[in-house]
Amino acid sequence: MDKSNKFSPEVRKRAVRMVQEHRPDYPSHWAVIESIALKIGCAPQTLHEWVRKNQVETGEREVKELCRANEILKLASAFFAQVELKRQLKS
Repeated sequence: MDKSNKFSPEVRKRAVRMVQEHRPDYPSHWAVIESIALKIGCAPQTLHEWVRKNQVETGEREVKELCRANEILKLASAFFAQVELKRQLKS
């Protein structure tokens, strides 16, 4: 097993989740990372990279969801504008 695959994706996700859940228990973000890294047996820098990658991926998902929601709102707005226009033309 090479160095980049030493930890399974499940272990990485769990470690990131532990950092997020235990952040209030520590004086700093780095302190919680050091503590969790020691418990799972990785370097704090490695865990820090996992946390940052998760933040980027989460942000990208949120952006995609917001873009999707905006598209739905645009379509709904256009639909209701057409309905209103038709109603006004009948009057």
